Amino acid sequence: MTAAVSIESAKVTADVRAERIGVLLVNLGTPDSADAKGVRVYLREFLSDPRVIEDQGLLWKLVLNGIILRIRPGRKARDYQKIWNVEKNESPLKTITRAQADKLAASIADHDHVVVDWAMRYGNPSIRSRIDALMTQGCDRLLVVPLYPQYSAATSATVCDEVFRVLGEMRAQPTLRVTPPYYDDPDYIEALAISINAHLKTSPFQPEIIVASFHGMPQKYIDKGDPYQAQCIATTDALRKRLGLEASKLILTFQSRFGFDAWLQPYTDKTIEQLAKDGVRRIAVVMPGFSADCLETLEEIAQENAEIFKHNGGEQFAAIPCLNDSDAGMDVIRQLVLRELQGWI
Repeated sequence: MTAAVSIESAKVTADVRAERIGVLLVNLGTPDSADAKGVRVYLREFLSDPRVIEDQGLLWKLVLNGIILRIRPGRKARDYQKIWNVEKNESPLKTITRAQADKLAASIADHDHVVVDWAMRYGNPSIRSRIDALMTQGCDRLLVVPLYPQYSAATSATVCDEVFRVLGEMRAQPTLRVTPPYYDDPDYIEALAISINAHLKTSPFQPEIIVASFHGMPQKYIDKGDPYQAQCIATTDALRKRLGLEASKLILTFQSRFGFDAWLQPYTDKTIEQLAKDGVRRIAVVMPGFSADCLETLEEIAQENAEIFKHNGGEQFAAIPCLNDSDAGMDVIRQLVLRELQGWI
């Protein structure tokens, strides 16, 4: 009996010591299909989040279910179809985020007790499913990496909300860390500069102005204390300094406004329209708030805003790709993860 107990105790001790670390990359999300049904499911989850739309009262529910989810899915599905990865039957955001996770795993493979995975805040693979998978693989420590350079409650915080919800249902929770925003991290600014310079070096034209377009948000969210706008400004200032550009040559704008409230200004589409009307003929747009190309970069900027510019007299327009899984972009993610894993590896 004593020997059997000793063997069992040894097994329990071995299990306890078999510690692994999970690293979970998280991006915003995407529909599972580029049709109205898939987009409707995605939009319902996204727009029902009180971090995204803070007033989830009866009026909003009536507007969401009675108007938005009836009309918008068909329109947005057509936009997704323009950029859809047909070969994999998924959005580019999903393709790129998977590649980022795979390359991160390969770059830190010497730490064989670290397991890298990826998830979407809205849609699939869900945060819940990937945390469950990491726990099943023996991870008792978890580093969550929101892939948003600039913090906002509507992005970074809602990732944490969902992680906390999942952990709140667990008796044996993993120890948790969350990476901070990296809006002015020297590695990030350097990667942006490398990306911009590489693109311009091979471009058939040199832009008169570079537009740094960030995702917008309602002005009232900033008024309530969200630091997002200040961090976008800090990113743009650091990038100007690194590139040696005056403020008039690298300008900051905000895209993707939605609804009737005042959003952060200046608006990207209105600015690009006015630049063309003012006689600017060549511009490039960089999107430093996105870690991976998605609908907002590939369709809204590279297609819609390019058309706005040319329709109003502009001639040459370039949308500079996001960092994605490029060498420079992966170096940012790798350095961020290794820094936040200190003391664990």
